[in-house]
Amino acid sequence: MNPREYVVLLADDDPNDVFLLQRAFQKTNIANPLQVVRDGEEAMAYLSGQAQYADRQRHPLPVLLLLDLKMPRKSGFEVLRWLRQQAGLKRLPVVVLTSSNQSPDINKAFDLGANSYIVKPGGFDSLVEMVKNLNLYWLILNEKPQLRGG
Repeated sequence: MNPREYVVLLADDDPNDVFLLQRAFQKTNIANPLQVVRDGEEAMAYLSGQAQYADRQRHPLPVLLLLDLKMPRKSGFEVLRWLRQQAGLKRLPVVVLTSSNQSPDINKAFDLGANSYIVKPGGFDSLVEMVKNLNLYWLILNEKPQLRGG
C-alpha cells in the first residue's frame, strides 16, 4: 500500500500546536496525509464516518490517531473510552500527544487503551525529532491492524 493511503488523524484544539505539527510533518517529508480535527466530538465523528466525514475517499480511516487530552466538547479520555468500545475501530493505534506529564493523566490514558503517551516537546527541533521517531515506529515498522470487519 502507498504511504499516502495511510492517513494520520490529529485531534488537537490548539491551532499553534496543529500548525507546528503540520510543519514538522512537512519538514520530515512524511508522505502520510495528516487529517486534523479540533475537538473530541469531531474526532468521534471522523472515526465513525458521520456527517461531513461520511466520504471515506476524502476522510479515510486513519492508521494512527495522535490524540490531545485537553480538548473541548469531548476530552481525549472520552475519545479513548469510546474508541475502545467500537468493534471496528478498537484496534486503532493511539498515541496520546499532550502537554500533561502528570502521573494520573498518564495512567488513565493507558488504562483507557492508549498505545503510547508522549509529552509535547518544547522546541520545534525537538518536535521534528519526535515526528521522525513517530514516523519510523508507527508508520513504517509497526504492523497495521485490520480495523473494520476484522
